[in-house]
Amino acid sequence: MASIRREFLIEARPEDVWDAVRDVGALHTRLVPGFVIGCKLEQGARIVTFGNGMTVKELIVDLDDKARRLAWSATGGRLAHHNASMQVFAEGDKRTRAVWTADLLPDEMAKPIAAMMDQGCAAMKKALERS
Repeated sequence: MASIRREFLIEARPEDVWDAVRDVGALHTRLVPGFVIGCKLEQGARIVTFGNGMTVKELIVDLDDKARRLAWSATGGRLAHHNASMQVFAEGDKRTRAVWTADLLPDEMAKPIAAMMDQGCAAMKKALERS
């Protein structure tokens, strides 16, 4: 199983970053605008439309305010398995370390998913640092 981990710093308060991450229906407006262009909530899930036109259903697995961790699982498409999480850590009062991890099958999808995650990290950093 492929495992991808991205860790990056955001020049924004951790509580502000977490507030945007935990707002599961506002990916396209608050967290990663442009990378995600649409998000519709369903019972226990969200339908996410990416800027590249791909649409996936993401089941919300866990939302832990104390640990500042969101976990989700994508279904459908070319992936047999996909589970991911985003966790937010304070790096002082005005700086945040974000950790995005994804585990997926088949292994051949690791390269394109890693590229999408890199785009998502850049979009998140840009959106949250200008807020």
